Amino acid sequence: MTDSFWKSTAVRLKLQGLPVAVILLAVLLAWYGSAWALNAPGAIERVLPQDGAWGWQDLLAATMTMQRPVMPAPHQVALDLWSSLLDWPLDSPRNLLYHVAVTAESTLWGFVMGTLLGLLLSVCIVHSRTLDRALLPWIVASQTVPVLAIAPIVLVILGSLGFAGVAPKAVIAMYLCFFPVTVAMVQGLRSPQRIETEMLHTYAATRWQALWLLRLPAALPFLFPALRVGIAAGLVGAMVAELPTGAQAGLGARLLTGSYYGNTVQIWSALVMSALLGLTLTTVVAGLERLALRHRSQP
Repeated sequence: MTDSFWKSTAVRLKLQGLPVAVILLAVLLAWYGSAWALNAPGAIERVLPQDGAWGWQDLLAATMTMQRPVMPAPHQVALDLWSSLLDWPLDSPRNLLYHVAVTAESTLWGFVMGTLLGLLLSVCIVHSRTLDRALLPWIVASQTVPVLAIAPIVLVILGSLGFAGVAPKAVIAMYLCFFPVTVAMVQGLRSPQRIETEMLHTYAATRWQALWLLRLPAALPFLFPALRVGIAAGLVGAMVAELPTGAQAGLGARLLTGSYYGNTVQIWSALVMSALLGLTLTTVVAGLERLALRHRSQP
């Protein structure tokens, strides 16, 4: 039993882990190459001796250790992350986890509100032909407005109404979350076959019974992929909402501070942390999907 478990684990790691490791290695090599190419002119101009008494090894070392590089090397970003996470307390603005918590709170609230709004809209659209014709085109059109354009408007309006802090950022995240949920659920709620809906009619099932017993279970495989897209989009919305407000906390504020002071290492550290946060959130949603749909995969 133990041998078979370890053999199956090794096979899974080989099939799933090896491709990821290869891609990661390729990204790191491309990153180092780009850092060398982009930092070389600045290193030649500001770091290396002007008489030309240096070789390619000196140029390589200079491009990998610049204080304000155009593109920091991976090890510089890793060292900045390590210093930020371990050298400062969790409640310090210098700790990236502090900013992660602020952005994650806005993202999760926006994700919850966007999911609920998407579910409500999809149910209304499926059960009303008038709402289908009236709402769906406007829902699609709403996503053509860039979030960078709509974020300041929403923040000003909500600020005038007395909403500050998490609420405005959560609304921007909701704006990006609700669309994939709405579109996917409309398709999912309409996925049951005609024979299945007619069978419920023969049992005199009401619309709400048909929704609960047939349409919602049939829509679950459509819902969870949309939730993964929605929570990633919500993270982007929460970070974008932090930019025009001059926020003091959050990954978006961290990016803005780094750009003000020309600290590219800090900018890239915040980008890497935001990518890790997005990966964590989508992994959690994927885990919920496996739990919710585990019985469907069983024979």
